[in-house]
Amino acid sequence: EVAAAGVGGGLVQAGGSLRLSCSLSGESAEYYAAAWFRQAPGKEREEVSCISNKGGNTDYSDSMKGRFTISRDNAQNTVYLQMNSLKPEDTGVYYCAAGYSGGRERAVYLGDVMDYWGKGTQVTVSS
Repeated sequence: EVAAAGVGGGLVQAGGSLRLSCSLSGESAEYYAAAWFRQAPGKEREEVSCISNKGGNTDYSDSMKGRFTISRDNAQNTVYLQMNSLKPEDTGVYYCAAGYSGGRERAVYLGDVMDYWGKGTQVTVSS
């Protein structure tokens, strides 16, 4: 099992950037796919992006493509979400999550189940 902990949220002006980090502790991160979700005020939680356990494939929600980049450093047991050209509608609580993939690289796609969730980090984008 792993524990996920996401940090790096904050207040930023529209057009700015933030990088979120998700630390995976417990088993080696290379056995786990990871994803970022967000929940905007008054809206359902949505998946932003996901990355396979060894980083070979990524998937993004259409509204984030070209602006957000997910990456990982398994040596540091950390998954990142670089967010550029932020918009006020990107405001929300961002959660990182992980799901077991095993020792071999396994592709992951939006909607795949993630079993281990971190506490959220608030991102606020002002206009």
